[in-house]
Amino acid sequence: MQLELPDFEAARVLVVGDVMLDRYWHGPTRRISPEAPVPVLRVDGEDMRPGGAANVAMNLGALGVQVRIIGLIGDDDHGRLLEASLQAGGVEPMLKRVDTHPTICKLRVLSQRQQLMRLDFERPFTASETDGLTDLFKSALADTDVVIVSDYAKGTLSHVEALIAEARNVPVPILVDPKGTDWQRYAGATLLTPNLGEFRQYQDRHGAGRPARGDEVWDRHFLETVVPPALDDLSIGGMLVTRGEAGMSLLRSDAQPFHLPAHAQEVFDVTGAGDTVIALLSASLAAGSDFHQATAIANFAASLVVAKVGTASVTVPELEAAIGQSPRDHPVTDPQTLLKILEPLRERGERIVMTNGCFDLLHAGHVHYLGQARARGDRLIVAVNDDESVRRLKGAGRPVMPLAQRMAVLSALAAVDWVIPFADDTPANVIEKLLPDVLVKGGDYRPEAIAGYDAVTAAGGEVEVLDFVDGESTSSIIERIQGPDS
Repeated sequence: MQLELPDFEAARVLVVGDVMLDRYWHGPTRRISPEAPVPVLRVDGEDMRPGGAANVAMNLGALGVQVRIIGLIGDDDHGRLLEASLQAGGVEPMLKRVDTHPTICKLRVLSQRQQLMRLDFERPFTASETDGLTDLFKSALADTDVVIVSDYAKGTLSHVEALIAEARNVPVPILVDPKGTDWQRYAGATLLTPNLGEFRQYQDRHGAGRPARGDEVWDRHFLETVVPPALDDLSIGGMLVTRGEAGMSLLRSDAQPFHLPAHAQEVFDVTGAGDTVIALLSASLAAGSDFHQATAIANFAASLVVAKVGTASVTVPELEAAIGQSPRDHPVTDPQTLLKILEPLRERGERIVMTNGCFDLLHAGHVHYLGQARARGDRLIVAVNDDESVRRLKGAGRPVMPLAQRMAVLSALAAVDWVIPFADDTPANVIEKLLPDVLVKGGDYRPEAIAGYDAVTAAGGEVEVLDFVDGESTSSIIERIQGPDS
């Protein structure tokens, strides 16, 4: 299947559910307490992030989705922090304050990227305290492409049946991340997104029990056998069952089963992975992807988020790198945009190479040189003089090819990942912003004389001089074209 990311910025998603604040204390543990056989953590840092349904919304905001969230918070500092964090993450909060309850907060204690324990501060909301949410939800449906119901069993969704009925009246697709085993309350939803353990618990209570074996092939067979009748019983259109390190399975009443393997190479923390899955699935559907495409995108996103610690989001550049989407599909012309694309690549350990030049009348020497440059790393950035700077360097008759055409030809080369222009006589400013791991230049320069040398080496990078192919130059090609009498 050819996978391509949709335009997430065109998607409009409404999230409703249990919002909370996730706090993290982290530091080293080097000894056991003399008071009890427990490790002693020296706290040297603290983070706060939106959690629960709010984490779903933050995942959507990180993609550029137009996202709003409905939920309940207390009239306290944690609620105000949560609201501010959502706004900073590109999320429009539509949160009702309940002054008799605290904002739900979970405190996780970590050392060396591993959880040691979790402390929960909460008091579930009652049905009467959710009064008014249905009217608020109904008013938001007109500008919504997909609804996410994120249930953490904290009481916010006491009237979930009424919410689903309102969404069906529009109609708007409703995706539910369920909790507990009373799934009849989600009747009418478009899709449920339980993990395999949650689905087995549901089957234990309502169906034929769990499978006799637990290997991947049997689990897929088990799901294909028992999910369809469950969909009929629940009046639900489908289920996306996440199976951890085995991947995920999409089963719908009107389509063949669709199974995908997992892509995760290393798992540090599964906190919030389900939030990421339902967020990416909904965003992709809202942006026009079909169910298979949306599931595949969500599967890649899950592999990225479990490699991070705590509740986390994934970005479009991370997804592009994960699915192997060509950077030429998303051209950039400014360093700031390129920096955002490079960040996840660097986190994955990729080595960024950069070079620069006029590249007027691209020839075999250029192609050989750029191939050499790319061989120094994993990605190659080419900075190109704009037309005015070429004229200052080469004279009134140059460039022969205008900037747009030179960039188009360079971008078509297999060795080149990104081409960006610069207007100064040297690319020093661009290099200082991008700080490649390797800066290369062709010719007989001393490395210390190359523009950007000081910035790159100070950041721990390398500067290397490569040889040009003898006898190949734009000037010599122009002379041959003009002939001896010109």
